[in-house]
Amino acid sequence: MDPRLTSLTPEKLLAALGDLLMPRGCIVCGRTLIPGERHLCCSCLAELPLTHFERMPRNPMADSFNGRLSEESHTEYLHAAALFSYDRDGGYDRISKDVKYGRNFAAGRWFGAMLGKRLCASGLYSGVDIVCCVPLHWARRFRRGYNQAEIIASAVAGQLPGAVAEPRLLERMRHTRSQAGLGTEEKAANVAGAFAVRRAVAQRHSGARHILVVDDVFTTGATMAECAKALMRAFGPGVRISAATLAYADGR
Repeated sequence: MDPRLTSLTPEKLLAALGDLLMPRGCIVCGRTLIPGERHLCCSCLAELPLTHFERMPRNPMADSFNGRLSEESHTEYLHAAALFSYDRDGGYDRISKDVKYGRNFAAGRWFGAMLGKRLCASGLYSGVDIVCCVPLHWARRFRRGYNQAEIIASAVAGQLPGAVAEPRLLERMRHTRSQAGLGTEEKAANVAGAFAVRRAVAQRHSGARHILVVDDVFTTGATMAECAKALMRAFGPGVRISAATLAYADGR
């Protein structure tokens, strides 16, 4: 019998039927996906502009992250990595936008797992105890109905042995403006002191020594740095903070 038939499972058959009834499109180019393709067509997946930052002890994203923390009393260089570059010309910026504004939770989990696997393969992110996310203010969370960073963080945590997803570790203390359209220093001022650690949640993880903060897009590093500062104040100088996002936008 044809192996293409013997390899069919009920899940694959249902997926194929779903594709017939409601064709899925590639997030980047819009081409109709064929069975076996998920979220991206094979061509766009092959061209996904991976940063490979997870392999680099020092990289442009980590430099920006550490630069925002220069006034803090930490002794080691903190690591940061993103899955892919936020490429507007190639259309890859549509991935993070689809997750953030398009309620594409499945894509958020899929790309988050991809990011987590790459972090897991890197010794730079070993021993992560907690995976938390950049929080939304409660009012914005209420209007949107979800936090895309939480979806991504949960998928990342699932790929890191021993890591626990803790979406409520950080809270946003005030309603900040959207960072989109703000200049570099405006972004820093907008989020300065905006985050705090929930004491009750932190107490449950008092022994944590490596915390990974996850968001959808990294631009200037201002938001990630403010989250890291709050975590350092709560957990003390012995804690190690790392950062990870789906996309790296090179400060734009």
